[in-house]
Amino acid sequence: MIVVAIVLLGLCFGSFINALVWRVHEQAKEGDKKKPSKQYLKSLSVMHGRSMCPDCKHQLHTKDLLPVVSWASTRGRCRYCKKPISLQYPIVELSTVLLFLVSYLYWPSSIVGIEIIVFGLWLAVLTGLIALAVYDLRWMLLPNKILFPLFIPAGIIAVIRIVQHDKPSTAILMLIFSVLVSGGIFWLLFQLSSGKWIGGGDVKLGWLIGVLVLMPASSMLVIFIASLLGSLVSVPLLYSKKLARTSVIPFGPFLIIASIITVLFGSSILEYYRRTFLP
Repeated sequence: MIVVAIVLLGLCFGSFINALVWRVHEQAKEGDKKKPSKQYLKSLSVMHGRSMCPDCKHQLHTKDLLPVVSWASTRGRCRYCKKPISLQYPIVELSTVLLFLVSYLYWPSSIVGIEIIVFGLWLAVLTGLIALAVYDLRWMLLPNKILFPLFIPAGIIAVIRIVQHDKPSTAILMLIFSVLVSGGIFWLLFQLSSGKWIGGGDVKLGWLIGVLVLMPASSMLVIFIASLLGSLVSVPLLYSKKLARTSVIPFGPFLIIASIITVLFGSSILEYYRRTFLP
């Protein structure tokens, strides 16, 4: 029953992610205009706006809002204007389900007591991270409207972990170093390159990751995994000339994937490293 609940929750949040990403982007586009439409901006409210087709802006009904099912039933087209609906929608919904399930099955601690709250907060952070990854892949940007609110659940998780620690003062010190490692390195790269090597959004994401993973060693692991994933993707593309040396690829999704891996499996990876290379 719990697995079924997690699947349904993943589908709902996956659908929310698609709506959130589109609405935030539309808000930014409308806000850049000299005379933005206040009525249209109001309709784009994440909390109060009604779901609509991205093309014809027709308000969607319940039968149009069923994750994956609605997309499949109309063969990937809007029920009203018949224009194609991006494959992004079912992919994000199914990916969210998968990540929710993996989080539940491989959560580092038993999900009982206070850990239920921590796990719930993690799912909230995970939802925001997926939204950031989708946005960055599409528009090469990590918007503050999605990123900044994630500091709240991540900060609450950090406070709970500090209170649970045998030596809270040590945990606070480790948290500070974790933030300095993940955010500090990106901030330094941003300053040295004047924003050419890494974007400002990646710096802010780095601060968030530092709060989320809590330990400086974990922050280093995130950077290592993200760099490795980035190389595994970019090097073959460069070799096949599908990517030029001057091309820019978003680094945020790699950081986000690395963060998820580190939160769920970081302790085991670091312990394996210590046993193997630091006897």
